[in-house]
Amino acid sequence: MYVAFDDTDSISSMCTTFLATEVVRALSDLDLIGHPRLVRLNPAVPWKTRGNGALALRFGVGRGRATTIGRIAGKDVLCYPECRAEADRDHVLETCSRLIDRWSRTQEDASPGLVVSERRPTPSLYWQAVRGIVARTTVEEELRRLGADTYQLAGGRGIIGAAAAMAWRPRDRTYEALVYRRKAAWGTPRKVNVEDVGRLDELFPSTFNNFDHQAGRTAIVPHSTCPILFGVRGDNAEEVALAAASVRSEPKDRWLVFLSNQGTDDHVVRGAADLRPWSSYLIRGQVLSVPRTIAGGHVLFRLRTEGGQELDCAAYEPSKGFRAIVRKLSQGDVVEVMGELRETPRTLNLEKLHVIQLAVRKAKAPNPICPECGKRMGSMGREGGFRCKRCRTKADVRGEGQAVERDISLGWYEPPVRSRRHISKPLKRMGMA
Repeated sequence: MYVAFDDTDSISSMCTTFLATEVVRALSDLDLIGHPRLVRLNPAVPWKTRGNGALALRFGVGRGRATTIGRIAGKDVLCYPECRAEADRDHVLETCSRLIDRWSRTQEDASPGLVVSERRPTPSLYWQAVRGIVARTTVEEELRRLGADTYQLAGGRGIIGAAAAMAWRPRDRTYEALVYRRKAAWGTPRKVNVEDVGRLDELFPSTFNNFDHQAGRTAIVPHSTCPILFGVRGDNAEEVALAAASVRSEPKDRWLVFLSNQGTDDHVVRGAADLRPWSSYLIRGQVLSVPRTIAGGHVLFRLRTEGGQELDCAAYEPSKGFRAIVRKLSQGDVVEVMGELRETPRTLNLEKLHVIQLAVRKAKAPNPICPECGKRMGSMGREGGFRCKRCRTKADVRGEGQAVERDISLGWYEPPVRSRRHISKPLKRMGMA
């Protein structure tokens, strides 16, 4: 029996992943089949909360060798690789509905949706939801086809994300070990050892996005008042759990490892001819203008795409040192840009930059030497050529300027750790420094 839910939290409080731990706890009479799934959907959706993540789990009677993937209420959480019998639908629906009622932040504009089904929606629903906007009618039609049950509060917009999370079949995948606070500590400053976090990249090389070494700041600790203490992401389920256990902190209430599409770039549309707002793209083109800095510290440049469109690309102030790279671009450079296309202003918000070819920049050539007396000649204006001040000899041709060495290399560039989106693939996962 598949269970999925979304839109239970708000910008400032709760977390849908915490609700997942409560579901696991409440359905402890059943076996968890596979890891719980934390599925990030389109980060450009304007009505998202913090990370636009939905949750999907499967319960039943397990088969095969069980794996420990967490600890809740003093008991180990196990998951099984296969299911030999489904769970009772009514039991699952009633239990999860009750938890949705208890934990959802409907008073803070949450619009929760729960889906319970023996079958999963078509995978295309996930790809629509991670790369674009999905109509609610599309989701409702698919859920009717499956014979799924739903439970909705405050409009139930969350059934869209829930169904999309349930539809995910991973092409690429990562894991995240999420550690939660004791309830008495919610809303207070978190206590996490910064030095421990700073060593994670070295000690656990399959993990990523742990620490911003330039700023000396952790990137695994949330800034909201949600129940999460910290979360460690990586390519290996066992290693993210070991990494999380290595971090000294305030007392931990519970922890759980999720399978996820974080760090995969699943949200990026490649080779699109029609660029629509509220989606993210990988676009190749030529730089048309020298990058300029505008109010607020944002850096913009104009790009002509291979399809002939012109588009402003922006490295916004939160991307910090990434803006210094963008400022080094020059007219004529060939690049690939990756990021979200905003509606107003119509700009591509850069998530990564691939410098493919650098234009040759030449320094201004010096004025020519007088062929008669050897003195440096003076300019007679833009169209007037040159004249020697000593002997009055005239000349029309300036020498060739020398090529200027560019202070930027070919290759990929990305913002610092603290400025990256959950779903953006770090260069580390692309096998690049």
